[in-house]
Amino acid sequence: MSTTHASTTETFRSRVDREAATALAETEYQRFADLLESLEPDHWTLPTNCPGWTVREMAGHCLGMAQMAATVREMIRQQLASNRAAKKSGKPLIDELTDLQVRKNAGLTREELVAAYRRVGPKAAAGRRRTPGFVRSRTMTDTGPDGNAQELWEVGYVVDTILTRDPWMHRADISEATGRPMTLSADHDGVIVDDAVADWAHRHGQPFELTLTGPAGGRWSSGADGEKITADAVDFCRGLSGRGSTQGLASVFVPF
Repeated sequence: MSTTHASTTETFRSRVDREAATALAETEYQRFADLLESLEPDHWTLPTNCPGWTVREMAGHCLGMAQMAATVREMIRQQLASNRAAKKSGKPLIDELTDLQVRKNAGLTREELVAAYRRVGPKAAAGRRRTPGFVRSRTMTDTGPDGNAQELWEVGYVVDTILTRDPWMHRADISEATGRPMTLSADHDGVIVDDAVADWAHRHGQPFELTLTGPAGGRWSSGADGEKITADAVDFCRGLSGRGSTQGLASVFVPF
């Protein structure tokens, strides 16, 4: 990864209210299912930016993550199993969780996987919306993709923000791997990008002038005489997530 991690002791919280977060989740699950349904058979075996994952394995992870969000029982099951595996292997919890999800859905045909994702997406959005306040306010420690970046997150940050950023970023991964266009709009993808930019700006706290192009783009600035950055909106977010080579403020890590 080419990203750097901001030093912070704060607790990260969602900037998006529950109703807006639910609407974003519903749309993202639908767009992800639409993309999977558009793929040709030979697309599924193509490699992605995520080491060791083909498009098929990435789709299996995303289905598993939606399944986890859909019911409390499945969330507990996946968390307990991945926690046990992480303690045994010493790997980051997120690695064991995603590996579990890939294995869980490995036996599905392509058609079954697409149908399952389309079926579980609305349930996942509804399940996330029902997460009660006393659960949302609890905190958890995230270790980052390399296992070394300790951050404190409210559960609500995961429920309302991360669980939508994750399929959004993987939708970009699959689009890049297959050459399929990524459906983008200001009222959906632009909101996700704007929130990620706010997260990024807060993490580094430096003056900047940022211009992002494309349907999800816009302009942001803070302070005077800051670093000037111009990039495609999706490419910029992919850089923040650790995909590709980045420099300067664009290399400050933001979780997706």
